[in-house]
Amino acid sequence: MTEGIDQAEMLDRCFRWAKINSGTGNIAGLDRQAAELADAFAILPGEVELVDPTPVVAIAVDGSQYEKPHGQHLLVRVRPDAERRFLLTGHMDTVFAADHPFQDVRWLDDNTVNGPGTADMKGGLSVILEALLAFERSPNAVQCGYDVMINSDEETGSLSSAALIAELARGKYAALTYEPSALPDGTLAHARGGSGNYSVSFTGRSAHAGRNPQDGRNALVAAADCAVRLKQMQHHDLPINPAKIDGGAANNVVPDHAVLRFNIRPKTKDGAEAFQSDFNDLLQFIEKHHGVLTHCHGGITRPPKPVGEKAQRLFDLVRDAGAALDQLISWQATGGVCDGNNIAACGIPVVDTMGVRGGAIHSPEEFMIVPSLGERAALSAVVLHRLATGGLQ
Repeated sequence: MTEGIDQAEMLDRCFRWAKINSGTGNIAGLDRQAAELADAFAILPGEVELVDPTPVVAIAVDGSQYEKPHGQHLLVRVRPDAERRFLLTGHMDTVFAADHPFQDVRWLDDNTVNGPGTADMKGGLSVILEALLAFERSPNAVQCGYDVMINSDEETGSLSSAALIAELARGKYAALTYEPSALPDGTLAHARGGSGNYSVSFTGRSAHAGRNPQDGRNALVAAADCAVRLKQMQHHDLPINPAKIDGGAANNVVPDHAVLRFNIRPKTKDGAEAFQSDFNDLLQFIEKHHGVLTHCHGGITRPPKPVGEKAQRLFDLVRDAGAALDQLISWQATGGVCDGNNIAACGIPVVDTMGVRGGAIHSPEEFMIVPSLGERAALSAVVLHRLATGGLQ
């Protein structure tokens, strides 16, 4: 099953892909990355296509709406008529913009490389392909099928690919997502909280700061008051992060406009629903107390991901597959989110840190532990084999 896994080729692919800047906003770089991935995944016995992103509306600093551009998503369908089918997902985008200084790959020691996206997740993409090539060499592969989806916007919430993820998850037996391990030792992420991003526009009334300030309605103060009160709503199961306020005017003008942006991380579905009710009450208070109008854009984009009985059986299967390879597999809950949240919300069991071992992601210190390329490819190949021949008992 694991014979023929070519770590040198995996590393070569990872290096080539990591040297392509594919920051979420770099559409030209994403186009280049998508083309490279399409060529590489064409070796699988299925159809490869590039899917256009779903339109996404964002809020500008002046409160107006605009369509935010995104790259295309890669989709590979293998044996679409098979009765038992799996979903494997990854993302081609990184957090590093085209003008970011972190653009190249270098060796840190004999087993470790530093480079943009090496861990998160160009290495994981290489693992997906190598694992599927190994799986296809098994005679049991023809018994099942799978879809591979590699999106271009995971790092900003998968807003232009969420509908595609939900469509592909429907009816799948199980799913694997190739985010890097939660810890450099290979620990998997288990239960996850959710995430929601919000933009709130505040519309007040301009006035002269000296002659008639009483006639003004200060939108900036309203936004700041809202941010402070949001922070006071935070508790252990609901981290809230007011992140940015856009707005203001000249020093002698009462500002009539502001936009507050914030993120929440609900750990439970009930917590997310309770926040929405409390937040609506807060906005009504702010409007009445400050004499402004508010408009809210956004919401929960990553639902909380508890681990139910069927999902736990998938974790156990991965652990047992690791044991067969002399790999110790453990897991822990995490506050991070990913496309695994979206897949789990569709009722599909998913393990979402099947990618390489590494760390310091989202920083210029990002690193990948090179031997984990082969380790994780072998692990996935065995997991797929067991899913195909036995399943989640």
